[in-house]
Amino acid sequence: MKYALLIYQTEKDWAEADEEQRRRAYEAHGRFAALLRERDADRGGEELALSGNATTVRPGGLLTDGPYAETAEQLGGFYLVEAGDLDEALVFGRALAELGDIVEVRPVAEPR
Repeated sequence: MKYALLIYQTEKDWAEADEEQRRRAYEAHGRFAALLRERDADRGGEELALSGNATTVRPGGLLTDGPYAETAEQLGGFYLVEAGDLDEALVFGRALAELGDIVEVRPVAEPR
């Protein structure tokens, strides 16, 4: 079953990070991605641009600048993983959270 590991972070902290902090973060995510590949669980993922770059499309075609909701943490990226069940997906989610971000683990809907 596929699960999305949704990474939430405080964009202000990321914007204020120096080059060394960013380098360490990218290296940590590289190690996490290698773990997923070792377990044949990697199904993709990406870092997202800051939420100020988002455009929200509302019913009727109304466009607004920014993300759908104002929150303390913003969606900063995601991994798509293959896991046997929620418990296995939570192992990946906990490992990712150890990198310092909040992680939402959500199953991908089954095709109808």
